Amino acid sequence: MLIIFKSKAAAEVIMYKEHIALVLDALSKDSHRGVITFAESANAIALIEKLIEEDKQIRKQQESLNENADDESDLDEFEKRKKRDTVTLSARLFPILDMLRAANKKQEDVLWGV
Repeated sequence: MLIIFKSKAAAEVIMYKEHIALVLDALSKDSHRGVITFAESANAIALIEKLIEEDKQIRKQQESLNENADDESDLDEFEKRKKRDTVTLSARLFPILDMLRAANKKQEDVLWGV
């Protein structure tokens, strides 16, 4: 399911529900319809930045473990590509983070499902 985020401060952002669900759940927001008000935007920005930083730390730990793991020669090409081409959480959340920053700066709300 797609969610279309709208704000007077930025262009629309379209995201898959499963990619933004973690953020909406943490903010106690419904995925079908909702609003992040200007007053809530600073908290939402801080939350997303925290999630991105935690994800980066987990990735660093995984990379360290992978470096110490056995040789990847037993992996097929699909598995090697899948491992290499994974989209990071920061890449997935950047558009909504950018929108929230613009909305906060212009004191606007972010809406979806309307």
